[in-house]
Amino acid sequence: MPELPEVETIRRQLAPHLEGRVLERLKVLDPRWCEPAEPAALEDAVRARRIERVGRRGKYLVLELEGDVHLAMHLRMTGTLLLVPESDDAPDRPHLRARLALESGKRLLFCDVRRFGTGVVLLGSEARDAYFDARLGVEPLEADFTAESLRALARGRRAPVKSFLLTQERIAGLGNIYADEALFRARIHPLRPVGTLRRPQLAALRDAVIGTLETGIDAKGASIDDFRHTDGAEGSFQDRFLVYGRESEPCPRCGRPIQKLRVGGRGTYFCSYCQRAPRSSRQWPVASRQA
Repeated sequence: MPELPEVETIRRQLAPHLEGRVLERLKVLDPRWCEPAEPAALEDAVRARRIERVGRRGKYLVLELEGDVHLAMHLRMTGTLLLVPESDDAPDRPHLRARLALESGKRLLFCDVRRFGTGVVLLGSEARDAYFDARLGVEPLEADFTAESLRALARGRRAPVKSFLLTQERIAGLGNIYADEALFRARIHPLRPVGTLRRPQLAALRDAVIGTLETGIDAKGASIDDFRHTDGAEGSFQDRFLVYGRESEPCPRCGRPIQKLRVGGRGTYFCSYCQRAPRSSRQWPVASRQA
C-alpha cells in the first residue's frame, strides 16, 4: 500500500539518523526478500559502508552508500521500516525480514506481513539508473512533470485514465489512493480514456496529482492498513480523504453519494456528478466497466 507520500515520509524521517552513519552490517533473515540474489552477496556488498544519502525513486527507498553502492528497498503492500534502539532488536519480532545495524547503535528493521517487500543492491550509478529507468517513469514532484509531458505520455492511449495513473513506467509513485483523490480534484471520470483528455483537463490533472501528493506528504502518509512511520506512529492523510473509501458518503463538493466501481481490477471511488462520464459510453474499454 505505501505510495510516494508514505515512502517520502519514511525517507525524511530516516535521513537525519542514517546519513553520515556507517551501515555496519545487513542481515537478511528471509531469502525471499532479495531473490534471486543470495543473502550473503547483499550482506557482503554493503558491509561497513557509510550511508551518504537516503533517497527515493518512485516507491523505492534508496540508501546511497560510499563506493557507489546502492541498496534499494520496496515496501510493496505491507512492508514497514522501523528504526529502533539496539535494546529493541528482538530476533523474534513478528514478520522481520531484514535487519540493518548502524554504528550509532540503532537498528533499521524491515518487517513485512505478506513478504512481498524486496531489497536489491545495485553496484554503480549506471546500474542504478538502468534498474529504475526500466521500471519507473517521470517523478511527479520534479520539474519535468509538466502538462505537456503528461500530454505526450497520454497521446493516443485508450486506457482508462485511472489505469494510466497507476502505470509506474509512466508516472512513478502513484497508487490507488492518490489516483482516486487526484482524479476527483481534477473532475475527471476514472474510466475516461486518457488519450481523449484535452489540454485544460491534462493541466488540471497534473496540478491535482501534485497537490494530492503534497497533501499526503504534509499529513505524513495514510495509515489505513499496515503503513507506519519509522517509530510506529500512524499517518493522518486518511482523515483528509475526499472520495477514497467513502462509498455512499456525501461528496464534499456537491453532496451526492460517492460511488465505487472497478477499473483494471482496482476498487475506484468517484462522484458521478462532479466527475462526469464521457457522452458516449462506447469510448470506455468494455473490460473496465465492471461494477
